[in-house]
Amino acid sequence: MQRPCNAKIVATLGPASADRSTIEALVRAGADVFRLNFSHGTHADHQQRLALIRSIEADVGRPIGVLLDLQGPKLRVGTFAGGPVKLVEGAAFRLDLDRDRPGDATRAPLPHPEIFAALEPGAELLLDDGRLRLRVRQAGPGFAETVVVNGGLLSDRKGVNVPGVVLPLSSLTAKDRADLDFGLTLGIDWVALSFVQRAADIAEVQALVQGRAGIVAKLEKPAAIECLEEILAVTDAVMVARGDLGVEMPAEQVPAIQKRIVRACRRLGKPVIVATQMLESMVSAPVPTRAEASDVATAIYDGADAVMLSAESASGRFPVEAVAMMDRIIAQTEADPHYRAAIEASHTQPAANTADAIGWAARSVAGLLDVAAMVAYTSSGSSALRMARERPRAPIVGMTPRRETARRLALAWGVYPVVCADVTDVDDMTERAKAAAVSLQFAAPGQTIVIAAGMPFGTPGSTNLLRIAQID
Repeated sequence: MQRPCNAKIVATLGPASADRSTIEALVRAGADVFRLNFSHGTHADHQQRLALIRSIEADVGRPIGVLLDLQGPKLRVGTFAGGPVKLVEGAAFRLDLDRDRPGDATRAPLPHPEIFAALEPGAELLLDDGRLRLRVRQAGPGFAETVVVNGGLLSDRKGVNVPGVVLPLSSLTAKDRADLDFGLTLGIDWVALSFVQRAADIAEVQALVQGRAGIVAKLEKPAAIECLEEILAVTDAVMVARGDLGVEMPAEQVPAIQKRIVRACRRLGKPVIVATQMLESMVSAPVPTRAEASDVATAIYDGADAVMLSAESASGRFPVEAVAMMDRIIAQTEADPHYRAAIEASHTQPAANTADAIGWAARSVAGLLDVAAMVAYTSSGSSALRMARERPRAPIVGMTPRRETARRLALAWGVYPVVCADVTDVDDMTERAKAAAVSLQFAAPGQTIVIAAGMPFGTPGSTNLLRIAQID
């Protein structure tokens, strides 16, 4: 069972999609990767859902990826003595570390010394997803005197964002470390890291993961956008977390930032997921708004590897319909003649290295000979990703002896992962590649395929061979 689309779908599991029949229906509707959101649910919940995914994977006969999304640091105000308080524009408001004293209309506890350590006069704090805005007048090691810029009601434990300030915080909390260790023992394929501010945050989680999963950097803070190239150099993939990004940055800047991130990831050949509020109205309605359909299509026209559903599939009333709708939008967009023109127009030159040269050459051969399929033999997934970077017209078959690699490739644009036995020589490789292309119904007798591999076989990162073969 293979989807005919190039762009992939990431679906979040939750209360609305916790049973086997619903998860299988999501797969058959078009989900390629499942997101386990560790901000919600217990370890037992996630373990059960992952076991169901693996069982369904065996039934449908194609690798399915699993992404563990870490919660990250949650910055929140404390509690209020008499319930919600009203902050009035122009009024003074104090934040401090005194968590034992409930807040009122003039002050609130903020039990995060890291925030106070980074604040300077003129800095702004956003409360309750940006609905309230404070400007710092004076700050010290354990307090901040602010003025209310945008007022409103403030209640217990609402979130705090500090745009434009790099906070002296690790992206990994104690909870994240426990969740990560648990997820790795279960065999998850990708880890999404929240609260990324700098490249060092990626290095911290890589030291714990040690290659057992791919790292997805969630770009949701202005500091991360400022050092985008450094983060992209070390991460395995990226998520454009538009919800949080839209809180800390002006909403009108987010579309351009999204396009910038997608272009940068495509240039480097690293998978990029566009996420948050894509079909938000389908949480409660069986159809999306026309604007939401256009939003998904825009990400596809830009060449994103994947688009993601959050509450739509996790807690909404129509999880299967949301995945099916996203699948139809992708298929319709990719069938548009302007889609291929947009992909070609946004293509960038490859890097001057052997792997990119092979990927570029395979794309050139595929275009010249009108090949039926492109096959990448890969141990680590690198060969298939180099092909995917080129966004070819022909489907990419990612053949690997490692099931974990096949599952990671479920996230990559245009790649159809296949688990195969180790090959022994070039002739064996060619015959297996032809058989796979025919089995997937990509190629028929008389048609041509292109094969890329690395020699010696089984050596990660050694892509150095390109072969053209005809189906007998």
